[in-house]
Amino acid sequence: MSVLSSPAAIAADTAAGLRRRHGSDATGVVFKWLLIAATVFASGFLAVLLAVMVVDGWEVLTGNLWYFLTHGFSQRSAGEAGIWQGIIGSLQVAVATGAFAVPIGVATAIYLVEYAQGSRFARVVELNIRNLAGVPSIVYGLLGLTVFVQSISGFTQGKTVIAGGMTLAAMVLPIVVITSVEALKAVPSSLREAAYGVGATKWEVLSRQVLPAALSTILTGTVLALARALGEAAPLILVGAATGFMSYGDANVFETFTGPYTALPVLIFNFARQPGADWGTNAAAASVIILVLVLAVNGLAIYLRHRFEKKW
Repeated sequence: MSVLSSPAAIAADTAAGLRRRHGSDATGVVFKWLLIAATVFASGFLAVLLAVMVVDGWEVLTGNLWYFLTHGFSQRSAGEAGIWQGIIGSLQVAVATGAFAVPIGVATAIYLVEYAQGSRFARVVELNIRNLAGVPSIVYGLLGLTVFVQSISGFTQGKTVIAGGMTLAAMVLPIVVITSVEALKAVPSSLREAAYGVGATKWEVLSRQVLPAALSTILTGTVLALARALGEAAPLILVGAATGFMSYGDANVFETFTGPYTALPVLIFNFARQPGADWGTNAAAASVIILVLVLAVNGLAIYLRHRFEKKW
């Protein structure tokens, strides 16, 4: 009997082994269908939610949409109420949130991964940041009221867009840090080693190789964090977002950041608590609009990821 096998016999034995392995992989098949079921459930839940809001707000969405989008809040009647001030306020709060959260979050991630990697300090900080990501938003609202509205009112000017943006920045900061850390860790070590091998400095490796390679994931995490901030109402109510009509007079764009403000989630809350079916219709229509806005932001995140993604 020969101890050597021909290539054909080896291939046949390998194929038979693979067939036996895949044929008995019942656990893998069950797990695959569980994942499919979870995906279908999540998609169906979102579809039902959107359908209910569209049906409830159909009267406004089809018959009065332009007026609803271009006019401010009114207490006199639901038909005269609009959400223009809420849209502008939400965009201003998003800009302020990004201005505070993104630089601090990315800088923290760079330090943890590139300068303090493997140290006990880095592990403790990462653990605490991941824990902060699960803190309820109302807690950040109390933090914003105590710190940003009262303690440093000389900078924020009290209950203003700046205070609201800083509060939401504190809330989404853990998300920005976590996504940025994972993005930096995903950059191949060989890229750093090759750059060091040709004489690049630490800053040159970081700014010209590592950050461009991780940019797509960092942008995606940042945009998704801002999308979450767009839908938050509780922290903004605590830090002074108004629920009624506001007039800016002749104030310029920069001055509105230090004056009274509102946001779309706050207006939805105000619509929902008013008595009468017409106000409920307004709340449903505004909910559809903010959901479309959040989905658009998520779509922007997907576009940026594909636009700046590096293939290795």
